[in-house]
Amino acid sequence: MSKTTPPPAEFEAEFINGLKTIFEEKIVFNQVLGLKITSLLPDRVAGRIDMKHQLVGHYSHNRVHGGVISACLDAMGGLACMAAIGARHMDEAPEQRLHRFAKLGTIDLRIDYLRPGISEYFDLHAEVMRLGSRVASTRMEFRGADGKLLSTGAGAYIVS
Repeated sequence: MSKTTPPPAEFEAEFINGLKTIFEEKIVFNQVLGLKITSLLPDRVAGRIDMKHQLVGHYSHNRVHGGVISACLDAMGGLACMAAIGARHMDEAPEQRLHRFAKLGTIDLRIDYLRPGISEYFDLHAEVMRLGSRVASTRMEFRGADGKLLSTGAGAYIVS
């Protein structure tokens, strides 16, 4: 049985900057949501959105809309796939790895809404559970500023 090389502990700055540009600027809907990357590791990613009036789903309670939660978790699941693909192909130049994301797309998404989305900001986390040659499976979390788990997600993404 051969040993598997563990993924790198960190990405190079060029890859991180390129991925942030794609995620935060080129995916325009992420700009609408105000979604920002806060951590980018090969095995786990994190992001954040600030609550703003445009994201309210229930006006009398100032709750974030469920569609915002779903969209953010979906985006974070995709970002986790990008990080895992980037780690898998560390032998390639950062620019070459960034081009691998053109075919990435959501196949299936499940969201569980556990508590009302009331907070001044929200932290999001995602990790890839399995990265196959064609499909990746992810788990995601949506937490309030106090760290309480508000929603969870599970997604499947086409990666080839």
